[in-house]
Order: sequence, then structure tokens, then C-alpha cells
Amino acid sequence: MTTSARPADAAPHPLLDRVLASDGTLPFALLRRHGGAEVEVLTGEVVDVDLLGDVPLDGAPVLAVVPYRQARERGFTVRDDGAPLRCLVVRESERVPLSDAIAALPPEPVAAEPLGFDVPDEEYAGIVRRVIDDEIGRGAGANFVVMRSFEARTDAAPVPTLTSWFRALLTHEVGSYWTFAVHAPVAGAPMESLSLAGATPERHLTLHDGVARMNPISGTYRHPASGPTREGVLDFLADTKENEELFMVVDEEMKMMSALCPDGGRIVGPYLKQMARLSHTEYLLEGRTTLDPREALRLTMFAPTVTGSPMENACTVIARHETRPRGYYSGFLALFEPDDGAPSSAATGPAAYSLDAPILIRTAYLHDGGRVSVPAGATLVRHSVPEHEVAETRAKAAGVLASLGLVPRGAGPDTVVDLNAQPGVAEALTARNHQLAEFWVRPQEVAPSASGGALTSPSALAGALAGRDALVVDHEDQFTTMLAHQLRHLGMTVRVERWDAVDDVLAPDLLVLGPGPGDPRDQADPRIAAITRRAQERVSAGRPLLAVCLSHQVLAGLAGFPVRALLAPRQGVRLEADVLGTTAAVGYYNTFGARLTTVDATAADNPVARLALEPSADADGVLTALRGPGVASVQGHLESVLSADGLTVLDALTRHVLGVPAAAPASSARAH
Repeated sequence: MTTSARPADAAPHPLLDRVLASDGTLPFALLRRHGGAEVEVLTGEVVDVDLLGDVPLDGAPVLAVVPYRQARERGFTVRDDGAPLRCLVVRESERVPLSDAIAALPPEPVAAEPLGFDVPDEEYAGIVRRVIDDEIGRGAGANFVVMRSFEARTDAAPVPTLTSWFRALLTHEVGSYWTFAVHAPVAGAPMESLSLAGATPERHLTLHDGVARMNPISGTYRHPASGPTREGVLDFLADTKENEELFMVVDEEMKMMSALCPDGGRIVGPYLKQMARLSHTEYLLEGRTTLDPREALRLTMFAPTVTGSPMENACTVIARHETRPRGYYSGFLALFEPDDGAPSSAATGPAAYSLDAPILIRTAYLHDGGRVSVPAGATLVRHSVPEHEVAETRAKAAGVLASLGLVPRGAGPDTVVDLNAQPGVAEALTARNHQLAEFWVRPQEVAPSASGGALTSPSALAGALAGRDALVVDHEDQFTTMLAHQLRHLGMTVRVERWDAVDDVLAPDLLVLGPGPGDPRDQADPRIAAITRRAQERVSAGRPLLAVCLSHQVLAGLAGFPVRALLAPRQGVRLEADVLGTTAAVGYYNTFGARLTTVDATAADNPVARLALEPSADADGVLTALRGPGVASVQGHLESVLSADGLTVLDALTRHVLGVPAAAPASSARAH
């Protein structure tokens, strides 16, 4: 890459001037990152690739625009619109002071005719109701994001359109992680241009000096027209729905961090991100990794804040309920830059790269023929009110639409209140951490295990289980990566395998049948049939078995306990309940539950029923756990960030099924 230098007789910022004067054939990107004092101007060559692993990292910086359809790389269901994974291989760059850039850019957005949302309010509210009733209410997952798009049209050319949008967003939006404009035409194919501009609040993933960081943002305070207030933000911070929404996405992104980082990652925060028309709550997740940044991106497609959880089924739900393909909405920009400080890896080619990848939300797209679209989505959870979610999509789109002149900007409040400085806000944010497991909040260092592998922060619990191996079966919910991380912390050697790729369930010392979406009574579901078959095979052989959530429900059904849908789903709920004689604070993600009743052990002719498992239940009579010789199961997610007592309970259940003596009592279950 060459950096433009100013000749004595040249304009102050020659590369920016070339961009502004171009006829649309010059590829470019304009970036203001992290609220910085400069605008980066990038130009180069446009290359389309099929897979993230094909992004050309040969020593030059690369800006990739990654569409939602790349979720196919993980085997997920998408409506495939053919949107290309387009790369700008950077050959020239320039840094321009922010004030100079604003002065040079077109002063007003180009004229555009607003047309309204492609999915009307009433229709979108109906989609919300169906997702709550038919998906969350039937065990498909904890939360889902459904998109709709505001449409407009313009006769203006791409360069003045994008550069005027970029200036408007620089001027009128605050709190953005990136503000950007990208124009990526294909040489000789002007109708295949990719043109977009936005002000996204959310980092997806960064990698620098071996440190991976993710930044889940969820929960939305819609500022009133008169401006945000201390009372309004405190009400927002106290709202149960907004609280649970954030914890769900933190759990989902911690699954990804556990796949990326040997230390599993840790949680920092929470913080309040204030923007022009909205404020959000957020956490920062960080850990160390040596993965190629392209592989790290593949493993984290896509953020649960714009898809839902569990991730694989969220993609299926999106395909069922959205009216059109997503294009680039919920994808990401990914800037790969040569980084001499990054850990070397053979997979990175001749140069190691750092990565900065923001999520593509709060973004306007200029399509062929002058069509403009601004997509937005709302996170739907069990507490969602359809009319509120309609309003949320309007509010999320409004910041971009107002900046672009597509809806009235309004006069705005006379003064802007700094919400983070208001009395009580810091305390309300800190109070959220009282619900979190200390295990995921404190740093975890990596040390060698007895088997020679990596063991994270080995505690007093680790010795008794060292040298044992475990197979964790993934039933389409990556909570299994967090379970595996905790079992490694306890000293075990662990591998995770997808349910349809498991060959031998008898060989490992411990089989963990993991969680997943769905109805545990549905034996026509091949996952449920597999759980049933493997549980019986393992019990018949007298081999240690632990079952979690969905698998616990299947095991309970085999033991003769009736399994029914709960009156209200417990998705992202933290409860303190009896777990086999101990009151434990654990996070729950279940729509179904086994009921505590008198069981006739002879009623079912299977090896699980003949064990006469010992149950425990919560105050509503829903089973929290089962225990018998070499067998245990638990309804809650011991690995969840909500499970303050999760590691202690996991250790106790694992020792029980393996026949290892119980650990000495600790002064506090939360101390481990």
C-alpha cells in the first residue's frame, strides 16, 4: 500500500479530492473509527470471493463487506440472494482531519423521496406475535431479531449520494463505533456496484496483539422528542425485559468466545452507549486467541444482537418470518490490517493481520436504479410487546433516516443530557453484575493440565477430575462450548461434537448430552431420537452420563416424569432453586419442563426408568435435576453467565456420575 503525500502544489488532501471528483468507477471507503479525530480514505482494487477463508491477505490491508448469506459457511439456513462477499484490497490511503473532511464533503444530503417501510406496522406487529407464540412459545429459542426496511429512491449518482450521507452522519449522529461510506463497483460491470453508508454503534469482533474482543449491545432506551432524562434512563435500566435481553446476547457471544479463546473470555462492563436518538446497554468480552482472523470471523457469524439465539435455529426462524433476503444487514465490515504484533500463524500467510469488524446496522444502501433501503430489526423475547417492537424498529432507523433527510430531523432538545453522568446511572449499571457468575467476570489464566493440554485457571476443584475425558454432544446450541470450557477448568480433557457426527458414545469417561431448541417429546425430531437412543445406550452400559436442559427433559421423560410446556417460557431467567438438596442460583433457558409427580418405575420398559432416579424440583414443581447411579441431569444452564453457582453444581454432578469423592465444602458456592 502507498500513502498519498501532498506535493507542494497539490490540494491538501489529494486522495479525498479524487474520491469526491470521481465518476463512480473509483472504489473507495471513508471511515471514521471509534469516534476518532480523523477520516481514513481508502482506495484500491475490488475482488469478490466465495468464502471468508478466501479473503486475500497477502500483505495489503483489505476491507471486506460480508453479507448475511455467508452464514451458509456454518451450515445455517438463509434466504440466499447471491450478495457477494466483496473485498477492497487497499493500494492507497490517506488520513484527513475530521474538520477538513466535513468541510470538503457535500454540505447537504442529496434529494431522495421517502416511500415508507416495506413491511407495514400492523403486519410487523403480527410477525412479532407469531414469533413469540410459535417460536419462543414452542421452544425454538430465547430471542430472535426480525428485520424490516425503510425504502426510498433517488436520482442522484453514487458518489455525491454516499459522500453527502457520510457527512450528514458525521454531523448528526453521536456514539458510533464506525461511521463509514463504501463504494465498491466491479470493473466493467457498473450495475454490480455495492454502495452503503452508515453509523453503526456495535463492534462485532476485533483482534489485535492476540486479544479478541466482542461487544454485545442490547436493550434500547428510545429518547423522547424533548430529549433523554435521568428518570427515563433509570426506568430503562430497571426494566426486566431490557435486562434479560442483554444477558441473553452476552450468553450467546460468550459461546463464541469460548470457541475462539482457550481462556474462554471474560466479561467487562456493563456500559451505557448514548447516541442521538437512542441509548443502549453493552458489555465488552475479551480473551486471547491465535486463530486466523478469517476463521475467527467464520466461527462468530453472526452476532446474536442481530439474529437471535441459539444461533443456528435463529437463522431458520429468520428465514421463516422475514419477507425478503437480508443482503448485508446483520453482516459486517471487516478491516484486515498487517499487524507486526499479532501472533504468527501459518494460516495467515506472509503477514499476520489485526482485525476490526463492526456490525452492519444503522446503514443505508444505494441499489441499482436509485432504490434506497435502511433496514432495522427488533429483538423479540418472551416479554416483547408487538407495538413496542414496531416503535423500536422505527427508532433504530430514524437516526440514519433523519441524518439523510428522509424523515424530519426535528429541532432536537435545547441541551443534551449526558446520561452516564446522571446520579444513580453508574450504580444501576454495576448492579446488573450482581446477577453474573464470577467465573466469567474474573480473568482466567491458562496453565498446562495433567494431560499436557491447556487448562484455564486451574482451581482446587481440578485435581480430582484430571486425566478423565469427556464428550459433549451439541444439539444445535453452542452453550456446549461454554460447558466444555468449564469441564476443562475442572481438569478434564474435552471435545465437542455435533449430534449428527457422533460415532461412539461409550468410549469417553463422561458423556454430556447437551442442550438445544425444540420439543423434547417429539421423537420424530432426529435430535430428540438421538438423545433418547444415546441416553439408553449409555445407561444400559453402566457408563457415566450427564444431561443438560433439552437432554435433561428427554431423560426425565424416559424416567417416567411427564414433560409439558411451561405456562411462561423461562428464557434468560435466573432462579434460585433446589438442585438436589442445595439452593443454587442458575440461569434457565427452557420452554418445557418435567413435572414432579409420583412415578411408577415399572410403567416404562427402558433402562433409565429402572434406575428410579432421585428428583429435585423448584417451587412450581418443575424438575431442576435428577440423580442416580452413574447418571445426573440438570434443567438449568450451569455454564450460563447467569449461573453464579454453576461451576460448583457442575463439579458436584460430574463427581457424582464418575464416582469421584465430593469436594470439600467451600465457604461460598460462588467463590470458585
